[in-house]
Amino acid sequence: MAGSLDSSPAHAPLSPLRFLQRSGDVWADRTAVGFGDTRLTYAALLARAERIAVALRGFGVETGDRVATLLPNVPAMLELHFAIPGAGGVIVPMNTRLSVAEHAYILEHSGARCLVTCADFVHLAENAVSTLDDPPRVLVADGPEYQTLAARGTGGPLQVPSEEALLAITYTSGTTGDPKGVMYTHRGAYLQSLGVLAEARLDCSSAYLWTLPMFHCSGWAFVWAVTAIGARHECLGSLDPAEAWRLIRKRGITHLCGAPTVITMLVESEEAQPLDRLLDVFVGGAPPTPALLERARALGHRLTHLYGLTETYGPLAVCARRPEWETLSDGEQAVLHSRQGVGSVVTEPLRVVDADLRDVPRDGETVGEVVMRGNNVTIGYYRDPEATAAAFRGGWFHSGDLAVMHPDGYIELRDRLKDIVISGGENISTIEVERALAAHPHVLEVAVVGHPDDRWGEVPQAFVVLRRDVVVTAEELQQFAGERLARFKVPREIEFVESLPRTATGKVQKFVLRTLTRTARR
Repeated sequence: MAGSLDSSPAHAPLSPLRFLQRSGDVWADRTAVGFGDTRLTYAALLARAERIAVALRGFGVETGDRVATLLPNVPAMLELHFAIPGAGGVIVPMNTRLSVAEHAYILEHSGARCLVTCADFVHLAENAVSTLDDPPRVLVADGPEYQTLAARGTGGPLQVPSEEALLAITYTSGTTGDPKGVMYTHRGAYLQSLGVLAEARLDCSSAYLWTLPMFHCSGWAFVWAVTAIGARHECLGSLDPAEAWRLIRKRGITHLCGAPTVITMLVESEEAQPLDRLLDVFVGGAPPTPALLERARALGHRLTHLYGLTETYGPLAVCARRPEWETLSDGEQAVLHSRQGVGSVVTEPLRVVDADLRDVPRDGETVGEVVMRGNNVTIGYYRDPEATAAAFRGGWFHSGDLAVMHPDGYIELRDRLKDIVISGGENISTIEVERALAAHPHVLEVAVVGHPDDRWGEVPQAFVVLRRDVVVTAEELQQFAGERLARFKVPREIEFVESLPRTATGKVQKFVLRTLTRTARR
């Protein structure tokens, strides 16, 4: 039959905007969002998104224009995931933990026309905007102008562009220096959301608690998936374990996500008590330890390990549960559930390959790099063709993660090609931290590696060689670095050494330093 799918009169572009349009109709009277005493139905959420979309177009946002957000997990952040693309724009969700300089870089690099923030972050936003030659318009989501537009403005249908159009640009944490803008399409987000629905076992009676930041890969696509099925979003503006437990019990929470550090905070909280029902908990950002999995299970949590990157819309792999594992001991199950797993139902098969892109044996021993491709893999880095070409060499996206492939097809990470530190789910570039410390006039050399931490998984640790006949304390260096870095990137531990271990060619042997991290002291 001649012609293409796009030319078919029956064709409709795949876009997560359809999810809110459907739920605003099918689940119109059901609660869509809870935040404190605020309750919004799906009909109200759709209406607010439509009004904000029209307002953004009135502010000059045209098709393809970028609109940044600097918001915690509040209802406005949720509605903007629909309103911004519904105006034809591209959402740029910014990490609220970054520094002014990092926010300014993202705003400049993305060319954002508008920035939506809130009262808690307006000072940070204004400081970032003040450094730009062509600053974006700033809107305050909990301010009177935005709230009037959302509640009583003129609305119109959300615009669904081509499914290949940009939906979002999510910036990495700058693991090799400056952050890179990871591009998501409407099609990719739509399909990733369907994968989340299947793997997370969501339905219209589910209640999802926002313990994972929505700015992280659009909340691992849960902003769209929960909406698609007509489930309830319960927003949590900041992570407070006591408040989280109160909501889990009072609001009937059935699902939540988080990095291992978040789950650790919950299970170690004084309010932690076994539930009389099952709570589905999805953990990613770093491998959970078997001990954490066992502690969570004792509280009635069913932990599922997810694996992915910013470049894969968040998790694209899941440690899928096998019924036969239920006959094993808790310890044996925890070991199996801590693996990264297999591709989701919308993911192309994951591969673990050698340097020539040949699959390694499924023996659970041979180490290779995890590579992937498919609809839920980024189409590239915004305004960075060189980085895009390097990441997709050979036609596959190279994760930089080293893993083994087990006989059952499940992958398990063993190391990382890049010397990044994953702290509380955040990627920290050791190079960036090293440069910040090396700028101190008393520092001669510095190397940074990850230090094991019970709460955060890893924290940066620095090994510093000082210039001759000078004195400086670890606290002084931490303060110096804190003026140049986001707070979570500042080394928790600083060890002063006479020299750094090096190879014959002069490269620092970081694997040697990692063996010292358990005994190093400031």
